[in-house]
Amino acid sequence: MSNLNQLELQNLRHLIGSHETAYQKLSTYASQAVDPQVKDFFERSAQSAKNTKQKLISFLG
Repeated sequence: MSNLNQLELQNLRHLIGSHETAYQKLSTYASQAVDPQVKDFFERSAQSAKNTKQKLISFLG
């Protein structure tokens, strides 16, 4: 793994934060959804955001 420069590190942190925000919002939407299809959509989308965040975090290690 190559070392990240400051700009790359800053961009990575921004992307991680954005995916965390998306995960939180989508989870909230899923918990409030009544329609099972809509609820499932938001749950899958939240999980995808969480998975992507974890993948991005792995670049820091």
